[in-house]
Amino acid sequence: MRIVPHLLGVAITAALISTPVFAAELTGTLKKIKESGTITLGHRDASIPFSYIADASGKPVGYSHDIQLKIVDALKKDLDMPDLKVNYNLVTSQTRIPLVQNGTVDLECGSTTNNAERAQQVAFSVGIFEIGTRLLSKQGSEYKDFDDLKGKNVVTTAGTTSERILKSMNADKQMGMNIISAKDHGESFQMLESGRAVAFMMDDALLAGEMAKAKKPADWAVTGTAQSYEIYGCMMRKGDEPFKKAVDDAIKATFASGDINGIYSKWFTQPIPPKGLNLNFPMSDELKQLIANPSDQPAPEKKQ
Repeated sequence: MRIVPHLLGVAITAALISTPVFAAELTGTLKKIKESGTITLGHRDASIPFSYIADASGKPVGYSHDIQLKIVDALKKDLDMPDLKVNYNLVTSQTRIPLVQNGTVDLECGSTTNNAERAQQVAFSVGIFEIGTRLLSKQGSEYKDFDDLKGKNVVTTAGTTSERILKSMNADKQMGMNIISAKDHGESFQMLESGRAVAFMMDDALLAGEMAKAKKPADWAVTGTAQSYEIYGCMMRKGDEPFKKAVDDAIKATFASGDINGIYSKWFTQPIPPKGLNLNFPMSDELKQLIANPSDQPAPEKKQ
């Protein structure tokens, strides 16, 4: 059968238009996702309100997880995969980087600080949150700032930047603190709540989350001079620029559309599961700037 030339041109044009954005040059993680029909998301179980398990379903919820799902929605469209299957893989502070590196997890969005040391091991998306590292202690307690902690039991979570900062401070200032490194944020707060530690050092937004789930939230206060300002990002494998661009573009679109405001309000200024408590944590000026000017650069460890 002879094909009329102009009809052939129309057919080719139509085919190109209907071809998914990445189809001609899929590599790395995008190729893996397309061929397997699945994406594996790394999540936390107790990083309230960023990524955590709220009920018996075992599925994660939270601010960072909602951003993660925005990325998945964008990939479904870009890869022409409306039925893309999502697999969930639990990670901890200690396992999150190795599980991204070895390919077990394709994308981790939780409460992971983007810093120079980690950037040697994994790639980070544009920032999704900015925090200060501070203390949680009893309301009205004498332990209001870091100088008050000399010779005291202080808890933090293993594998976090807070642990590194606290140990460095203890050595440099010869404070004689007994630093307890708990396995996760929930265990850290249990140490504080039971009196085994006088203060819990961590990211201020995470401390607000732990306070909100306490038996008596009003008994606790986030306090102290911030020892660092840190930016959270989503983690991916290094050297996979097409996937990083897809992730960054999806986050930037969430920022530009204003959808990020609804996501923030949902998790920081409204009641959240499982107890329906409100963190009452308004958006900071630093986060507003990050949203207005997305960047994948880490924050300075300490602002002077």
